[in-house]
Amino acid sequence: MRRRTLIGLAAVAVIPALVLGPAERTGEVLTSAGASSTPLSPSLSRSPSPGSISSPTPSPDPSRSPTPAAGNPLAGRVIVIDPGHNGGNGAHPEIARKLVDIGNGRKACDSTGTSTNAGYPEHRFTWDLANRLADLLRGRGATVILTRSGDDGVGPCITERAAIGNRARADLAVSLHADGGPATGRGFHVIAPARVRGNEAILAPSLRLSTHLRAALRAAGEPYATYTGGGRGLTVRSDLGGLNLSRVPKVFVECANMRNAGDAAHVIDPGWRQRIAVALADGMAAHLRAEGTT
Repeated sequence: MRRRTLIGLAAVAVIPALVLGPAERTGEVLTSAGASSTPLSPSLSRSPSPGSISSPTPSPDPSRSPTPAAGNPLAGRVIVIDPGHNGGNGAHPEIARKLVDIGNGRKACDSTGTSTNAGYPEHRFTWDLANRLADLLRGRGATVILTRSGDDGVGPCITERAAIGNRARADLAVSLHADGGPATGRGFHVIAPARVRGNEAILAPSLRLSTHLRAALRAAGEPYATYTGGGRGLTVRSDLGGLNLSRVPKVFVECANMRNAGDAAHVIDPGWRQRIAVALADGMAAHLRAEGTT
């Protein structure tokens, strides 16, 4: 989940993206030690031709009824899925490394993310997982917004990734990643936001969201990370702009450690990715049910 920064200009639903050629990824994630990976390029996702901007998906109507269908905690909900990084980030460090305000300091706009030792990139993993998860959530009645529209663009910037959820007034937002931790460490962990000026209102619901997602992944047979979070599968951080700037409940999920041989074998397996998507969808449903939205 290491990453680099990017500049964003997206609208609300799926962020328009510049297609600047395949490379790495965008989306902001740091290593377990808190150091971000090398920053990458600007925001946006994929478009039909280099340099062009794709048309964003219409944003949800803010006046929608807040009451989901009885018995279905996902029906009528708006969920933002933020697949970390982007395929074109690595080719545009001049954009990714541009510093942006994250609420308590400045960081690179975005980053490339990490990869397995065999070269399977984090941005490709998060894009695939995000689409699997989006399909499941939509099938259960939710409106899903992705922060990028493809995997060959640049960005968006971490500031824009947060803004997308804020503008949509999302019921929750989840940023998907895979870590680049020590090769001896394995497992997943969820990252909840720490207090930063302006985000006080989302701290408690975000922590509850993190515990529901953690429980769902654990129930699916996934082990807590052995190299961070004290073996509890949960950390709280104030150095991630995507969390600091969010005004809707939001967490990051580091689904596995791509530098661990066992975890690497999982992330490249489509069946495993589907199982993780189901667990995340179940965790979101459990969270919304517990929040009293049914």
